[in-house]
Amino acid sequence: MRSRHDEEAGGSRTTRNGSALLGVLVPVAVGVGIYLLGTHSTPNYDYGLFGEHGSAAVDLKAQLGTALLGLALIQLGLALWMYGRLPGTRRAPRPVRSGHRTLGFLTLLFSLPIAYHCLSAYGIETASPRTTLHSFAGCALYGAFAAKVIVVRSRYLPGWLLPATGSLLVLGIALLWYTGALWALNAGSAPGFSSG
Repeated sequence: MRSRHDEEAGGSRTTRNGSALLGVLVPVAVGVGIYLLGTHSTPNYDYGLFGEHGSAAVDLKAQLGTALLGLALIQLGLALWMYGRLPGTRRAPRPVRSGHRTLGFLTLLFSLPIAYHCLSAYGIETASPRTTLHSFAGCALYGAFAAKVIVVRSRYLPGWLLPATGSLLVLGIALLWYTGALWALNAGSAPGFSSG
């Protein structure tokens, strides 16, 4: 006969396994969903962004992408401060946590017009290594956003997943900036990518 302790342990294991499964399936579904949406959209290269069209929209998107990278780096700095990983600083005051959470939400919102323009103007492009990497990184970024939300909300997932998903978000935004914004701001070239 099973004891109550065994039943609670079994229930906890089931909840932990369910959280882990959710933590994998939802982000993958988000990334694949964006990929499918992008492959089934007809590119409209003159699609506007905040009233700008053509190369002006690309320039604006590059500037917004640079600002997005800045927000991601601030997020990284706040996270390092919260977890005592910034040398020479004392423990972060309580408002830093709230600021980190709020800035994370604003960073997600800030990214949406950029992503929407990418999907509407270009869809998923695989004509060059740069556009392929940019397209897949964009899909993965929103999967990482979903993973971060799941990890933050779950009490059953391992603690190391929080800094791992946060790091993936910063890395994803940096990769998108490198393959998109830097490329556009640098007249169609970036180290490792010439054109395309």
